Amino acid sequence: MKIIDAHLHFLPGEPGYFSEIAAAAGHENTEEHLRREYGRLGIVGGVVMGNGSMAEEAYRHYPEYLRYCVGLDVQSQCGEDGEIPSSVWDQMEAQLKRKNCVGIKLYPGYNPWYITEPMYGPCYELAEAYGKPVAVHTGETAGIGAILKYSHPLTVDEAAALHPGVRFVMCHYGNPWLPDAACTVRKNENVTADLSGLLEGKIVVDEFFREEKGYTDYLETWIKYMGDYSKLMYGTDWPLANLENYIQFTKRLILEKHWEAVFAGNAARVYGLEDWIGV
Repeated sequence: MKIIDAHLHFLPGEPGYFSEIAAAAGHENTEEHLRREYGRLGIVGGVVMGNGSMAEEAYRHYPEYLRYCVGLDVQSQCGEDGEIPSSVWDQMEAQLKRKNCVGIKLYPGYNPWYITEPMYGPCYELAEAYGKPVAVHTGETAGIGAILKYSHPLTVDEAAALHPGVRFVMCHYGNPWLPDAACTVRKNENVTADLSGLLEGKIVVDEFFREEKGYTDYLETWIKYMGDYSKLMYGTDWPLANLENYIQFTKRLILEKHWEAVFAGNAARVYGLEDWIGV
């Protein structure tokens, strides 16, 4: 079975946070290690959630098995008047014209604005014009500086209703607000979710499901309630979790008859990666 990692971060060699969490997950924060592990596990490629500025040349140098969503960090890109300058939208459009740019990533919570604020209007116009999805951080955040009310999954519900021509990806399935996430995905035809960030570090999967039964039962309940497995995508949030563990973990949550769709087919459709799986 071919696998697409629909959500990872890629800052190889970064000596701080990313290298520390990679080590805790039993990995090395290097491109060589990621390539080797992807090959070993049948992961044909991944979608990087961009962490850099819109104009960074680093986006042009991702290896051939990675695509990316260009990140819109409103907090650093707003002008002194609280507006996003037109140059940012010009840079975003230039990125969206590139084949290996497959979407846009927003960071509510880390950025203290709701994604329905008027400042985001040009972002949605560009996403619709280029037919590329908008991936939205939802749920818990890393660190204490973020504000959680902005990353609640119901903000995606409102944005999806206001912009029916835009495909939204709810990252992390809104965890831990799973009932709200499930309802949002179920209700809105233009919302898909990725299952990244639900696990961190390296685990023994059988022990985890036994010792954290409340959590895993809760996940299974609200995945089944959502009901439409064409709207779920496998993702790891690399380097947060052990890749092999995450495959095993996801297989335990998803019925086997839906594996091909959740592990690859849905991401191929949403992010335009059909050639990766021979479709």
